Amino acid sequence: MKIKVLLLLMFLNVFSLFGQLRSFNDLFPNLDTEKRETVFSGILTESGNADASLGLLPSGEIGTKIFNLTITDLRPSCLVESLTVIPYLDKPIGLLAIYNAMGKIRGLKGRLYHSATRDENVPLFEDATRIESPRRTRAIPDPVDSTILPKSDRVYVLLKDVNFGNSYYQADIFTESYGLLYGLSNFRNLSYVIPVIKEGKFRALFYVEPVAEGVLVYSAAAAEVSNFISNRINIPSAIRKRIEVILSWLIDNISE
Repeated sequence: MKIKVLLLLMFLNVFSLFGQLRSFNDLFPNLDTEKRETVFSGILTESGNADASLGLLPSGEIGTKIFNLTITDLRPSCLVESLTVIPYLDKPIGLLAIYNAMGKIRGLKGRLYHSATRDENVPLFEDATRIESPRRTRAIPDPVDSTILPKSDRVYVLLKDVNFGNSYYQADIFTESYGLLYGLSNFRNLSYVIPVIKEGKFRALFYVEPVAEGVLVYSAAAAEVSNFISNRINIPSAIRKRIEVILSWLIDNISE
């Protein structure tokens, strides 16, 4: 009898958690049928058009916040967007688990991307680590999993990029009403022999929310470069590859 009661309480607890979650339709009420059918396998778009706009933004306040953090004070030469839903294995994933997944920076090291020039899969980031601060770039370990979900958090990251070399980023995590927002921006120039993306001219936002259908992961990335650079380097492709690798790292960590 006690076992039956325990199982019933567990079922009611899971059911209650699902009942508290928003649905995918709440965030994307106007998404067309074709995109809605492919969201579980992932949607990714890129544009090198200076007049391009973010077309997959969630509705409501979170969509406005993402737009402002990504585009404000930036004249993007390219935009990359993605949207996917990771189905639950058995029960919803809490925000604290997602926050801890976002903290495993070292997991970015060695993740592969397909190099068209080499026609093989190679590591995009040869190393990945937290650093103390913009001025003190000594590597520090990832923290142990937190037991408390902070309202906001800021960390500094060094990625040894196969093309851009040592790349320095500021990562900000914000706890929103229903999900977590992970922002990334470069606090030093990204260079390939010469500066390609100047300090603060690359921004990426990742929004993660447990919804009724699974864990929703939306991202938007923008970069501003000169015409000289855009005529010589395929910036949309470069940004897309990096977003794909970061997304795969985040999704794998959440799934675990």
